[in-house]
Amino acid sequence: MSGKEFRFFLSCDINRPVTFRVERLLGPLPPSPTKSPNSEEINAELYVECALYIDGAPFGLPIRTRLESGGASYCWNELITMSTKYRDLTAHSQLAFTVWDVSCGKDEGLIGGATILLFSNKMQLKTGKQKLRLWPGKEADGSFPTTTPGKVPKHERGEVERLEKLVNKYERGQIQCVDWLDRLTFKAMEKIKERENCKNGNSSLYLVVDFCSLEHRVVFQESGANFLLPSPIASSNELVTVWDPEIGKINPSEHKQLKLARSLTRGIIDRDLKPSSNERKSIQRILKYPPTRLLNGDERQLLWKFRFSLMSEKRALTKFLRCVEWSDVQEAKQALELMNRWEMIDVCDALELLSPVFEREEVRAYAVSVLERADDEELQCYLLQLVQALRFERSDKSRLSQFLVKRSLNNIELGSFLRWYVAVELYDPAYAKRFYSTYEMLEENMAKLAAGPSGEEDGFKLWQSLVRQTELTAQLCSITKDLRNVRGNTQKKTEKLRQLLSGLLSELTYFEEPIRSPLAPGVLITGIVPSESTIFKSALHPLRLTFRTHNGGTCKVIFKKGDDLRQDQLVVQMVSLMDRLLKLENLDLHLTPYKVLATGQDEGMLEFIPSRSLAQILQEHRSIINYLQKFHPDEHGPFGITASCLETFIKSCAGYSVITYILGVGDRHLDNLLLTEDGRLFHVDFGFILGRDPKHFPPPMKLCKEMVEAMGGAESPYYTRFKSYCCEAYNIIRKSSNLILNLFHLMAGSNIPDIASDPEKGILKLQEKFRLDMDDEACIHFFQDLINESVSALFPQMVETIHRWAQYWR
Repeated sequence: MSGKEFRFFLSCDINRPVTFRVERLLGPLPPSPTKSPNSEEINAELYVECALYIDGAPFGLPIRTRLESGGASYCWNELITMSTKYRDLTAHSQLAFTVWDVSCGKDEGLIGGATILLFSNKMQLKTGKQKLRLWPGKEADGSFPTTTPGKVPKHERGEVERLEKLVNKYERGQIQCVDWLDRLTFKAMEKIKERENCKNGNSSLYLVVDFCSLEHRVVFQESGANFLLPSPIASSNELVTVWDPEIGKINPSEHKQLKLARSLTRGIIDRDLKPSSNERKSIQRILKYPPTRLLNGDERQLLWKFRFSLMSEKRALTKFLRCVEWSDVQEAKQALELMNRWEMIDVCDALELLSPVFEREEVRAYAVSVLERADDEELQCYLLQLVQALRFERSDKSRLSQFLVKRSLNNIELGSFLRWYVAVELYDPAYAKRFYSTYEMLEENMAKLAAGPSGEEDGFKLWQSLVRQTELTAQLCSITKDLRNVRGNTQKKTEKLRQLLSGLLSELTYFEEPIRSPLAPGVLITGIVPSESTIFKSALHPLRLTFRTHNGGTCKVIFKKGDDLRQDQLVVQMVSLMDRLLKLENLDLHLTPYKVLATGQDEGMLEFIPSRSLAQILQEHRSIINYLQKFHPDEHGPFGITASCLETFIKSCAGYSVITYILGVGDRHLDNLLLTEDGRLFHVDFGFILGRDPKHFPPPMKLCKEMVEAMGGAESPYYTRFKSYCCEAYNIIRKSSNLILNLFHLMAGSNIPDIASDPEKGILKLQEKFRLDMDDEACIHFFQDLINESVSALFPQMVETIHRWAQYWR
C-alpha cells in the first residue's frame, strides 16, 4: 500500500460485537469517608461497570468486571464483549466506565466515573490504549454531551499526555519500530513522567482501557447508506442498472431454515446418523478439496449433519471447523468439544488451522498442540511460515509465539532463525508491536537459561552470540556502501575490500570471540580471510567472503546489500522442503538447496556454492558434455564421462524442472542456471515466481536444447530416463499439495513482492500447477506433454539469444 493510499472499513459492514479490554487503574485512591483513623487498613475491592450509550440513551445492559483487590495497584486486564455490534453504533456512541468499591460494607462506595466517545471528530473508530481521567465521586454520565468526559482538556494537557498519545500511535503500528532507539526513548519517557508527577503531584485517578484494533481504520457510516446511486430510469427500451440495497444481506428465511436444520436439540439424533452411499461419496469428494476451496451451503450442512460419524476421519476436522457457525455460542461450544475428541490430525492440517480463515483462539491453540509433536528438523522446515502466522493471532503473546520461543530455547539453530525472521518483520509498521513482543520474549527467556553440565554456554552468552550476528551484518553493510563509492573496475574494488579488511577493519579478520554463522548457527566463525574475499561483477557489488571456522576449516558466503532476499529465501525453503519430501519416498534428485537468509528488507546472506553458469560453460567449452569431461572423464562411460556424473546431471535437471514449474519461477536464462563440477545443476535468482515473468510467452519450464543435447538428444534413453524422473517427482510432490498450499497461505500477509501483490490469485495459480483434477497416470501424460512443449518452444530460444547479446554489450 502506498503512503498516500488510505484503506478503511465502514462501521456498518462490521458484524462483530464491540470489544475492549479494561486494563488497570493509575493513581492513588481517595481516602474512604467512612473509615476511622484507628481502624485497620482494608484493601479496597474494586470493579468497573461498563455501559454503552447511543445518542445519550443506555443501550443494552451494563457489564461488570471481576472484583480486584490488588493493594496499591489494581489490574483487571479483562476482555469485555458487549452485546451490541459495531454496525449498530451511531456517531455519538459512548462508553461509560464507573469504578465501584465494595469493601465498605453493604453500601457500595463510588470511586469515580468517566465517559469516552467511540468515534473521533474525524469519524474514525478509536483504537489502542485510552487513558481516562476519572471524576471523583461521580458516576459516569452517558448523556450527550457528557458531564464526565474521560479525556483531559487540551488546556490541561502537558508533556506526559503528548508522549502518551505518541505511544498509542506507536502501539498501533503508525510509528516505525527501531529497536535500539525505542529502548532509549521509553527510558527517557519514564524519567519525564517521574519528574512531572513530582512537580504536579499525582492526585488524579486514571482508568486505562485498550480498544481493539482491526486490520484497517474504521470510518463511521450509517447502515443502509447507498454509495452506488441508481441510474435514472428512462422511458426507452435500454437496460437500466438499478442498485439493490439487499444484495449481500442474509436472507432471513434461509437463515431460519439453516438454524432449524442445525438445531442443537437434534444432537442426540445426529450421534446415530450414518451417511448413505451417495452421501459418503459426497463427503469423500469434499475431503479431497484443497484448503483454498470454499464450501457451499449444502456441503457445510452435510458435514455438520454427519459430524459425529466423521470423528474417526482425521482429514475431516479442518473441513468440519470451516462449516461451524462460530457466532452461535451453543454451536461453537459443541464444535470445540468435538474438536478435542477428534482423531489427531497431521501437522500439515494443523498449519491450515493457523491460517487467517480460523480466528477462534481455541482452534489455533489446538493447532499448536499438534505442532508440538513435530521434531526440530520438521519444525525448521515450517518456521518461516509460522512466524508469518503470528500476524493472524488475536494477541501479542499468543500460544503460537510462546511455543516458538519455548522450542527455540532447546535448539540454537531454531533460536537464531526465529530471531532473524522476527527481526526482519519489525520494519512492518502494522505488526511491529506483535513481532517485537515475540523478539522480547525470546530475549528474556534465553537470558534466563543456565549453563549446561557439559560446559555449554549460559543463556546470556548465547543471546550475545546472536546479537553479534547483527553487528557483523551492520559492518558488512557499511563496507558495501564504501566500496560502491570506489571508482574503477571490479578488480580495484576487490583490492579496496582487502585493504579495509587488513587495515581499518582488521577486527573482522580475527573476531574477539567466535560468532555463530547466521546461515548455519551450529558453525562458529572466527574471522574473514582477506586474500580469499572478492566482489562480484554486478550493479549491487555483492561481497564473496571466506570465513574461518572454529574447527580450522572455511566457509564461503555471499553478502548482498540493496536487494530484497525474502522471496529467494522462500523459494529456496520450498526447494529444501520438496527435496525432503522426495527423499522420504527414496528419490534423491541431487538438488542443491543452498542456504539463504534475509537479514533486513534489502540485505542478506547466501551460501556460496562453487559452480559456473551455463552461459560461461557454453562460451568456454561449447557444450555441457565437454565441461563435465574435464572433471569426470571416462573412456568407457556414456559420452566420455562417468555414469554417476551423468546420472547426477539428469536427476538434478529433472528435479529443478519440476520444482520451477510448480512454483512458477520466471526470468530463466543461462546466467541463472548454474552447474557444479560433479554435475549438479541448480537455479538461482528468484525475482519472479507464481507465474510472473518479464519475458513474453515463456515456456512452461526451463529446459534448453543444450541440456537435452547433454543427455544425448530427444531420442536418447538418458532423455527418456530424465522424463521418467520428472513424472515420478511430480506425482510425489502432488501428494503433499495441501502442505505446500497451506504454507503459501500463511505467507499471504507477508511483504514478499509476488505474493503481496495479489495473495489469492497467486495461491490459485500455484494450486493449478498441481492438477488435482487428474490421477497419477493422467498426470504422467500431462507432464510429458509439458516437457515436449518446452523443448520445442522456438520463441524462448530467440529471447535467450537477445539476452546473450545484451550481456555482451553490457
